[in-house]
Amino acid sequence: MRWQNSLWRLKQTKIVKGANELNTETIFFDIGFYGLLLSIAVSMAAALIKKVRSRENGSSLRLLTAEKASLFLSMLVWLAITIFIVARAIRTGHGPFTSMYEFSVAFAWGILSMSIFFSWKYKNNVINLLGLVACACLQTYARTLSAQAQPLVPALQNSLLLTAHVFSAVVAYGAFTIGLIASILFLIQKDDRFASLPDSKTLEKIGYHSVIIGFPFMTLVIVLGALWADIAWGKFWSWDPKETASLITWLIYAAYIHARVMRGWRGVRSALLLIIGFAAILLTFFGSYFFSGLHAY
Repeated sequence: MRWQNSLWRLKQTKIVKGANELNTETIFFDIGFYGLLLSIAVSMAAALIKKVRSRENGSSLRLLTAEKASLFLSMLVWLAITIFIVARAIRTGHGPFTSMYEFSVAFAWGILSMSIFFSWKYKNNVINLLGLVACACLQTYARTLSAQAQPLVPALQNSLLLTAHVFSAVVAYGAFTIGLIASILFLIQKDDRFASLPDSKTLEKIGYHSVIIGFPFMTLVIVLGALWADIAWGKFWSWDPKETASLITWLIYAAYIHARVMRGWRGVRSALLLIIGFAAILLTFFGSYFFSGLHAY
């Protein structure tokens, strides 16, 4: 009887511990989500101040304060999402690669990381604002999905290799999202019509630098994915829809680099290539809804 009571107490302790850990995840997910909404509001306020500001010092000071506050809030949101990912990894024992829910949050983290970096590097709030909006869209999508942690299937047992594979995808997708934002803004701003937006030359530079960061990681996605496929399925390449879409994405961005460096492409043509490339990323990301294959998501 005594050992049964001890076993019952042990089970209760594990249940309470699991509930506490799950509650920690929920808290930081919500902090990240509502923090994103607040960051967007502050960033929009900064954009509005920039648009209507006068030449008075007070207006310039308000703009600087609003932009700094937006960037600071973005960093706090980034920290909250990071804690969520780490807490979930500790609880489940693996990285964010077993469900669409986990990867959506990781994708949002990648976008936010790149948004903060490019906003800081180019000293422009608009990039951060649109990055925050993209991140909020992904977090909203994640809220519609089941947060239930799934046990690892045998094909996902190689945790280290898969974590590196998924992390590479997160960085690549985050960087390419900034490239999309820069390209759309370039098409709006190509004649430098709006003083509140970065000039077209800067936007084109941001688009190019986003690919310089993202393309090596996209290459790693394919290479590490092939290594994992050989371990899990017995061959490096199966022409799985997800694999094929990733290869198409890689080829589009490779074509962009070739066209820009070797052919001297600039302006609208380069911007359109980046938009097409991101469309391929969306196909890769949501492809599991349309095509059946070896990948669960």
